[in-house]
Amino acid sequence: MKARTLLRVVVETVAVVAALVVFGLPFLFVIFNAGKSGSESVIMHLTPPSSPHYLENFHEVLTTANGMLITAFFNSTKLTILSTVVIIVVSAMSGFFLERRKSRAMPVVNFLIMAGLMIPPSVVTTIWVMQGIHLYKTLTGMVLIETALLFSFSTLLYRAHMVTIPREIDEASVMEGCSGLTLFFLVIFPLLQPVTATVIVLSSVNIFNDFVNPLYFFPGPGNATIQLTLYNYMSRFVTQYNLLFANVLLISIPPLIVFIIFNRRIVAGIVAGAIKG
Repeated sequence: MKARTLLRVVVETVAVVAALVVFGLPFLFVIFNAGKSGSESVIMHLTPPSSPHYLENFHEVLTTANGMLITAFFNSTKLTILSTVVIIVVSAMSGFFLERRKSRAMPVVNFLIMAGLMIPPSVVTTIWVMQGIHLYKTLTGMVLIETALLFSFSTLLYRAHMVTIPREIDEASVMEGCSGLTLFFLVIFPLLQPVTATVIVLSSVNIFNDFVNPLYFFPGPGNATIQLTLYNYMSRFVTQYNLLFANVLLISIPPLIVFIIFNRRIVAGIVAGAIKG
């Protein structure tokens, strides 16, 4: 018994140390270099700044390109909130339909949802379609893109959790006079809080940190999102590493706060449907 306890302690200690090395050292590297001068940051060493310049670097980052970072923060916040709301509503309703509805078409629908996880999007084709429906370079089009990319995963989470909700609740609600929408929004949806919290965290962090999709589908200086501001300090011949890392540090704070607040709910929501209640 003692040997098992000792082995578990050793394994847990090794896991914690490995996690600190893999995730902690890069973040510490960013923190150190964000406070260095331009010449000192070029060395790219994992050492504290000899003379801290955090305030100067943060001020420079916030005022670059007429406050582009602040504009990008509002753009990313709007995109994240709108996309997350749409993902929650659409995915929750889809998961409810897939779990409760039984028909011959369900295998085909399940295959299409799984295909959404495996098949990468076509950038050129998507841009062509968005231009045809006049949604290219618009916030609405970008929300639809983010929703489509995260729809399959979120739907599978909701469907897995839906298994734990007894069908008798549906039947009792219908007998009480509930319509389909009333049943879902007033009875079923409140029971999905654990997985909804998981979807909120995973979707919001993913969308807020998205770099590629806004670059392709939401171009323009007025549409800049938070990750695209990194281009302000990178060029072909010169890169201002101290300002680049200061920018990275600033844009990492909101997702980090969200993750710290909801970290317990993430695991709870993912495994909620693993065992049928």
